Amino acid sequence: MAMHTIAVIGGTGPQGRGLAYRFALSGHEVIIGSRDAGRASDKATEIAEKAGVIVSGADNAAAAAAADVVMLAVPFDGHAALVVSLAAELDTKIVISCVNPLGFDAKGPYAIRVGAGSAAEEAQQLVPGARVVGAFHHVSALNLWKHEGPLEHEDVLVCGDDEDANTVVAELAATVTGRGGIIAGGLRLARELEPWTGVLISINKRHKVRSGIRISGLS
Repeated sequence: MAMHTIAVIGGTGPQGRGLAYRFALSGHEVIIGSRDAGRASDKATEIAEKAGVIVSGADNAAAAAAADVVMLAVPFDGHAALVVSLAAELDTKIVISCVNPLGFDAKGPYAIRVGAGSAAEEAQQLVPGARVVGAFHHVSALNLWKHEGPLEHEDVLVCGDDEDANTVVAELAATVTGRGGIIAGGLRLARELEPWTGVLISINKRHKVRSGIRISGLS
């Protein structure tokens, strides 16, 4: 597997922290990005202590500028403004979106309608030169952080329009599951994959589990 410098924008949140930990544990150089550079550095120290490797922190723009792969692990609220603010840093780079546009009410999680179709497609529209790939939507943040070893019961589904970028992200999936991610198709499929996180959250709440997705029928 090729080694990358990966900026995790939103790395101070549970999903970003867990993915950053897995990437760092596998030997990639990881930079935690946050609006607050001090908060990013604090979280980087926490991850570094757990992983036993060096992890750095910086403000979002500096983190994205230093990386060749940028992970967007942020809430959908404010997503568009954040992407626009980082347009120069994201241009031409592989940008992984695990953003899930979800709302919550008394009945539980539900999908938020996105004008562009999905958060990943919104990022692609806002930064046309980026190589946006949707992936890592369905992996439990707690499993990423607390489970020892690969998450063998889960698959990472990958969707994007740049096949080379898809291949890179599918290889990065091995840092989580111990095997390559499954390339599902083009970026427009993100509008199908993102809402499924709400289904998993509902399953988790009802059955008191941390569920994931596994695809059968593949060798």
